[in-house]
Amino acid sequence: MLQIAFLRDKREEALQRLALKNFNEISLIDTAIELDDQRKKTQTELDNLLSGQNSIAKQIGDLFKSGKAAEANDLKNKSVGLKENSKHLNAELERIEKELQEILVKIPNAPSTNVPKGKTPAENEEVYRNKISIPELENTSLPHWELAAKYDLIDFELGNKITGAGFPVYKGKGARLQRALINYFLDKATANGYREIQPPILINEASGFGTGQLPDKEGQMYHIGLDNFYLIPTAEVPVTNIYRDTILKTNELPVKMTASTPCFRREAGSYGKDVRGLNRLHQFDKVEIVQIQHPEKSYSTLEEMKDYVASLVDSIELPFRILKLCGGDMSFASAFTYDFEVYSAAQKKWLEVSSVSNFESFQANRLKLRFREGEQKPQLAHTLNGSALALPRIVAALLENNQTEKGIRIPKALIKYTGFEMID
Repeated sequence: MLQIAFLRDKREEALQRLALKNFNEISLIDTAIELDDQRKKTQTELDNLLSGQNSIAKQIGDLFKSGKAAEANDLKNKSVGLKENSKHLNAELERIEKELQEILVKIPNAPSTNVPKGKTPAENEEVYRNKISIPELENTSLPHWELAAKYDLIDFELGNKITGAGFPVYKGKGARLQRALINYFLDKATANGYREIQPPILINEASGFGTGQLPDKEGQMYHIGLDNFYLIPTAEVPVTNIYRDTILKTNELPVKMTASTPCFRREAGSYGKDVRGLNRLHQFDKVEIVQIQHPEKSYSTLEEMKDYVASLVDSIELPFRILKLCGGDMSFASAFTYDFEVYSAAQKKWLEVSSVSNFESFQANRLKLRFREGEQKPQLAHTLNGSALALPRIVAALLENNQTEKGIRIPKALIKYTGFEMID
């Protein structure tokens, strides 16, 4: 959530930056500023009234002590009216604050000034491509869903029987490959200073609001109505919420965390897109990295996280590229995002496997996540996260790119974790 002070004091800058996300609802900004004016005015009136009540209460006490009961009772009668007025003003203040909050949660995060202009993914900027060559497969090569069936690795129809489309069943070496990737990614993360967390995979509304999934992505999340919980779309949500309503000390920054969880996404509106095999699932596994950082260091931290994810993809021998997302392709909560895409040789296309984002203070403002420097007033921290990595499309590319006449070759870095060199 953007801070009202930013919208008020830097209105033109806010509008220019929000325009990068194709946000043009200027009336929302102006309404927020007007409501904040009302809030300040009402708060001042209420403070003055309460101050007057305290003064009268002291006078009443003094008059009773002096034996002036009649004058004291007159003031008591006057104070009754003041209490009614303060009650009315307090209710009015709560109404204004609620309306202001409802407006602010509709406004997306303002993109960084380094975000490229653009409305569609086609306008994202490629900033890096690694040196691993795109495999040249034989004409007999198969897409991953056919390889999964051939080697009995993943059963999409069985998952459909048990639950529905988008809930595959991993079997044998397919299941072991999943476990190997999770363990490998977690080991890499912890070796890079991230503390491993095993969080709940159900969250409450406050957690969903804190990281920006609610109310923006409510339709994309699985909701358990009886208990009013949501299945997590990413470990980012429970992990970042560990520090909701927290004031950290400067020497506690950065906070670095990693977690492996199943992720659940309804993917409403995805029908008609390429959803075959592992390309688009409702349940999948992902290792996430999260950092809470000092605002002055968040963008250097973003570059470090980007480089870390790049080293991870490099280590499993996949060709990949990094894209700087344009404003129109960014999420509601992000201020800056890098996307990673691996090349799927049998499908002959790029597949997104990671997003690494800086949210600046947007999430922290919702979370009330702050830090204090010495005796200074607490200020909002910056939050960052990234997929390191999401498994489905990584598995798709590994199966397709490494297929040979003898079977599917396992990248050298993973053999220690799989316990086998080939899938045959």
